[in-house]
Amino acid sequence: MERFDTVVVGAGMAGLTCARMLADAGRTVVVLEARDRIGGRMSTDRGAGFPVDLGASWIHGIRDSALFQLVQALGIPTREFTVGSFQVGGRPMEHFDGSGERMTAVEAAQWVADVEAVDRQLVDVIARSSPGESYLDVTERALAACGLAAGRVDEIREFFRHRVEEQCGAWIGDLDAHGLDEDAIDGDEVIFPRGYDELPHRVAAGVDVRLAHTVHGVERTAEGWLVRGDAGGFAADDVVITVPLGVLQADTIRFDPPLPQRAGESIARLGMGVFNKVFVQFPERFWGDETYVIRALGESGERWHSWYDVSAISGIPTLLTFAAGPLGRRMQSLPDAEVVADIVRALRGLYGDAVRDPIASWVTHWGDDPHSRGSYSHLPIGATHGDHDALAGPFHGGLRFAGEATWGEEPATVGGAYASGHRTAESILAHPVDRAAFAAAIVEREQRTATG
Repeated sequence: MERFDTVVVGAGMAGLTCARMLADAGRTVVVLEARDRIGGRMSTDRGAGFPVDLGASWIHGIRDSALFQLVQALGIPTREFTVGSFQVGGRPMEHFDGSGERMTAVEAAQWVADVEAVDRQLVDVIARSSPGESYLDVTERALAACGLAAGRVDEIREFFRHRVEEQCGAWIGDLDAHGLDEDAIDGDEVIFPRGYDELPHRVAAGVDVRLAHTVHGVERTAEGWLVRGDAGGFAADDVVITVPLGVLQADTIRFDPPLPQRAGESIARLGMGVFNKVFVQFPERFWGDETYVIRALGESGERWHSWYDVSAISGIPTLLTFAAGPLGRRMQSLPDAEVVADIVRALRGLYGDAVRDPIASWVTHWGDDPHSRGSYSHLPIGATHGDHDALAGPFHGGLRFAGEATWGEEPATVGGAYASGHRTAESILAHPVDRAAFAAAIVEREQRTATG
């Protein structure tokens, strides 16, 4: 049996960051990953000759972002795309009303103003909400007090529902009233023209990662910890669990002794949302050259409502849309071709015969993935942001958790995963780890390798 200072379970951004920082400090570390690749929910398909990010796509807000600072230090190119957080306006958008008619510039500006006015009221309503109230409860109170005409209220109601689905992968009635408290975006958002998974691959270079190794058991022993999986057992002084929340909720890893009560409570209270992506490529553009987003409001966008222009990545006209929450779960039971055909029908309801048959498509199934069992965490009714941080530990004997679900300040993001991995490494080392020095060490290691 091999022995290490630390065993890290999961080779996503959190696990690789923690392992790399520990290894840089001279610790012996092994990362056990169930998949046949690294990156976790950062997954890039290059089979068509260009990158398609099937998992994470954005950095949501680059101002003072530690993740963006790492990306810059590593020289990874990005492209500004500031509508990934389901914003109502702010960039060129093509808005369609509930009957599928294109809104004029004046109508679109009024729509944006309506939503922003209700959102300002919503902040106060949420602040006065009671424990156990849902995001549906608070949005309905804000809408009832807004004084707008019924038709305009219905479109904003639909917008709020879709916002929750895209941000959390959950139905608006299941989300806690405070479920979007952390949803502020500071600065522009960016995507990755070379594919987001370049980042975890750069971090992982030189780290001992064992792929296709599913962990089944984590056992406390007199000498430390024993981690058992498909390829046998590994002994360690410390264990870091970075698997997604959905895997923890499925109890596929047996802990002996059982997890501490506080960790178990957080796992049970937090929610794991489903957020699936559908990329559709067309032989020619039918939307504006400067358009970031196509958005259908009200009845016309009841199911498929937002399409994001990501053509710049491949140079081929490409729209990205999402199936999240209840729709995301339903679509996973359908053939991919049926899902794509339904999306094309929705677009033809807006643009008519200008929408030609697609030439390629990609459809994700994160809720069915046994190694994630969902897309990212959220706050159901009764959970709090404290549940995220309480899950991190450390717990007795050197057991710790990391990953987006353990970072209450910015859950459901790669930035949260990176921050949690950094925090966990510092906890094990019992001293700070400078992030700038961490990035510089990666670049220096790459330069040494390149020069032999």
